[in-house]
Amino acid sequence: MPTTVAPRPQADPDLSRTRPARIALVGERSAGVPAHTRYAPTPKALWRRERLLVDAYWLSTAQLDGPRDLAGFDGIWLVPDSPHRGEAAAVSAVRTARERDIPLPATCGGFLHGLLGFARHVCALNGAAHTENPPAARFGRHAAARGHEGTVRTEPGSPAVEALGARTTLERYPCSTLSDPRYAGTLRDHGLRFTDHDDGHPRIAELPGHRFFLSTLFQPELADDTSRPHPLVRAFASAAVGRSTET
Repeated sequence: MPTTVAPRPQADPDLSRTRPARIALVGERSAGVPAHTRYAPTPKALWRRERLLVDAYWLSTAQLDGPRDLAGFDGIWLVPDSPHRGEAAAVSAVRTARERDIPLPATCGGFLHGLLGFARHVCALNGAAHTENPPAARFGRHAAARGHEGTVRTEPGSPAVEALGARTTLERYPCSTLSDPRYAGTLRDHGLRFTDHDDGHPRIAELPGHRFFLSTLFQPELADDTSRPHPLVRAFASAAVGRSTET
C-alpha cells in the first residue's frame, strides 16, 4: 500500500471542500538519496506559495503490479534511482502516464527509465535495457557525478521553457546518464523531443501534446530553498491539480 509523504495542510478552512491532487512517487525511498528527503515539505510549500493542493505517496517499483496500482493518481513522478528495483514496473508507470495523459516528470535516474519506457512501448525497441540490469542492450548508462552543476539551454517554444520560465537555467546534476546516440533518432521519429543536450547527449526529453510529460537529467528536487518549489515542480503540480478537477 502507498504511504503518504506529508500530511495535508489544514490551516485553511477552505481545504475541507477541496480534493487534493494525488501524486505517486515511484521509486525506492531511501534516506541516503538527497532528492528523496526533499519530497516531504513539498506539498506544504506548494499550498502556501502557489495554492496548489497535493498529496504525495511513495510507491515502490518492487510492489507495483500494473496500471491498476496507479488508478486514482493525478500525477506520477519517476524519482531519482538507478537502477530501479523493479525496472519493468518503472517503465510500465511511464506507459500508464503517457496513455492516460497523467502528468509525469522523470528525474535523474528516472530520466533513463523514462526513455526506456518510451523506447519499449512506443518504438518497439524491446531489447532496450538499462546497462546496470543484465542482459544489457547498451541503451544507456548511469554514473555518479556528485556536486555537478550545469547550464540548461532549452529550445524556444518547448514545454520545458514554459515549465522552467526561462530558456537558460543553472541546475544540479548529481549523476550522469547517457543514452546510446544510436537510439535518439528512433525516439525522435516516434514523437519524443529532446530540448537540451550536452555534447550530443540529451538532458531533457518531452512529449509534445501531452498534458505534462517531461524527463530531465537534472534534479529539480535539489533547489536550494525547500520552501520555494522549483519551477518545474510547480508546473507539474499545476498540471496534476488541473487533472484532478476533471476527474
